[in-house]
Amino acid sequence: MGAAGSSMLAHFVLPVSRHPAQLKPVLLGAAAVGLAMVVLGTVVWRRTGSRRQRRLQQVGTVAQLWIYPVKSCKGVAVSEAECTALGLRSGNLRDRFWLVIKEDGHMITARQEPRLVLVSITYEDDRLTFEAPGMDQLVLQSKLPSSNRIHNCRIFGLDSKGRDCGDEAAQWFTDFLKTESFRLVQFEKNMKGRVSEDLFPTVVQNYQVAYPDCSPILILSEASLTDLNTRLEKKVKMDQFRPNIVVTGCDAFEEDTWDDILIGNTEMKKVLACPRCILTTVDPDTGVIDRKEPLETLKSYRLCDPSEREIYKSSPLFGIYYSVEKVGSLKVGDPVYRMVQ
Repeated sequence: MGAAGSSMLAHFVLPVSRHPAQLKPVLLGAAAVGLAMVVLGTVVWRRTGSRRQRRLQQVGTVAQLWIYPVKSCKGVAVSEAECTALGLRSGNLRDRFWLVIKEDGHMITARQEPRLVLVSITYEDDRLTFEAPGMDQLVLQSKLPSSNRIHNCRIFGLDSKGRDCGDEAAQWFTDFLKTESFRLVQFEKNMKGRVSEDLFPTVVQNYQVAYPDCSPILILSEASLTDLNTRLEKKVKMDQFRPNIVVTGCDAFEEDTWDDILIGNTEMKKVLACPRCILTTVDPDTGVIDRKEPLETLKSYRLCDPSEREIYKSSPLFGIYYSVEKVGSLKVGDPVYRMVQ
C-alpha cells in the first residue's frame, strides 16, 4: 500500500465509469403499526442512541476477512472478527500491531525487504507462531513482559511507539532477512497511535492507527481484482493488495462510491482511496519484487481526477480506506450495506 498524500478533501469521491446495479423495488409492510413503504432495495437503520435514520442499500457481501498481525508479513484469514477503532481483532490477534524495525527505530516493510511477505503466522492459545523458508519456528507470546524495552519508532516520518519482543524474535528476523540487524516490536492499546490529522490534515474523521499505512480498515472488491486481471498477462492475487475486508456481489470499483457503510453492527466511514506503490509488485509466493506490474497497468486506468493530484500524486487508486465510526463485530457472509441519508 502506498504512503499517504499530504492532504485530502473532506469527502473525496473518485469518478468512476461504472454505476451500482439498480435493485428491484421491494414492498415492505409493517401491518402492526399500519405502515407500509416502497423502497429501492433498502431498509431503515436507526442508530442506537441517535435520532438519525438512514436507508440501507445492500451493495455486496463479505467474502473474506484478513488480519495482518505483522506489517508486510502474510495475513491470517478469519471467519469473524471484532472491529475496533484500531482495526480488526480476533482475541489478542490484532491487525498490524507488530512491526519490524531497524536498530534506530525506522520501520521496515516489504518495500525495503520483499522477503517479509514469506513470513507466515498462526495464532493459538495466545501465542503467535512464525514460519519462513529455511527457518525454525519462532513462538511468541501475544502478551509481552512489561519489563521489555519500549522503542521510539518512525513510520512514514511520524513518531510512534512499540514494545520490544525480545532478543529471540530480533535474531529470528535478522537471520531470515540477512541484511542488517532488526527488532520486532508490538503496539499496545495504551500507546498513542498516529492520528488522522497528522496523516491527512484536512480529514474530517478523528481516529488513530497502530502500524497500518493510513487507516484502520481497507476494503477491496473481488470484481475490482477480476477487472485488473483481465488487463494483465500475469494474473495477481488478492493478497498483493492486503485488504482487511474483501467484498463480493458488486461491480468492479463500485466500492469507490460507498461513503458510509454498515457491516454486521459495525459502521464505517470512507477516508479516501488507497494510493498504491511498489509493495503491490512483490510476489507473495516468491518474495521477489518486480517494481513494474501490476502497478504500471493500474496507472494506465486508475489515476485520480486531475483536481485531486495534490493528494494522490501519480499513484494509482485501488481499494478504499475506512475509519471505524461505531465498533462492533462482523463475519464472512455478512451483507455490506451502504447507508444513505
